[in-house]
Amino acid sequence: MKLEAFDKLYQRAAERKGGVAQLNLLLPPVEEQGALALLPDDRYLAAFTKKVFQSGFVWRVVEQKWPDFEEVFFGFNIEKILMMPEDMLERKAADPKIIRNFNKVKTIKANAQMIFEEQQNGHSFAEFIRQWPSDNIIGLWAHLKKHGARLGGNTGPYALRALGKDTFLLSRDVEAYFRAHDLISGGLQTKASLTTIQTAFNRWQQESDLSLTQLSRLVAYATGDNYIQVHEDDS
Repeated sequence: MKLEAFDKLYQRAAERKGGVAQLNLLLPPVEEQGALALLPDDRYLAAFTKKVFQSGFVWRVVEQKWPDFEEVFFGFNIEKILMMPEDMLERKAADPKIIRNFNKVKTIKANAQMIFEEQQNGHSFAEFIRQWPSDNIIGLWAHLKKHGARLGGNTGPYALRALGKDTFLLSRDVEAYFRAHDLISGGLQTKASLTTIQTAFNRWQQESDLSLTQLSRLVAYATGDNYIQVHEDDS
């Protein structure tokens, strides 16, 4: 099936959400992408870690324990994390103040290594993220999956969204849209499916002045049974 034009997608979302004015209120503000480079790299490691622990777990519990995570792991200082010997990492993984999951704790050091290796290219990891082009955001997802730990699937994209990087998300409604319109078949995370979805978002961005984040939300509003406001993490 041919990809529908942005205007048609927008109009359907507006009809479902109570009109254009109401829809525009529901769309998130555009994040200033230049601000991404101002974040210290420890905040990127913190964001990756939080999403790794939230994956398959109760997000509220992770939020409640997060100050203790920051304390136990030195504020996610990259150098300090990388200097930790294995036995120290094991002891910290057993600390009752955090969520005790050694396999997930090990990702902290692995993702710190990914950040450190990018720093060796003469710029911060934050600058690396800022410079990545939005018209190939799936390439950034693939980079995080390949070079990081447990950042595949939706974990990496959700972390990027939390940091303010402009990205669409493969929520249930977004997936449902592309399947209902016969634009993808088979696995959602296959190269073919991801390329098709990226191409669609690129076209909609060219036809509008919306960010990928706003477009992602718009697709969700135009799809499925969500005729009322959806939770911000669902699109």
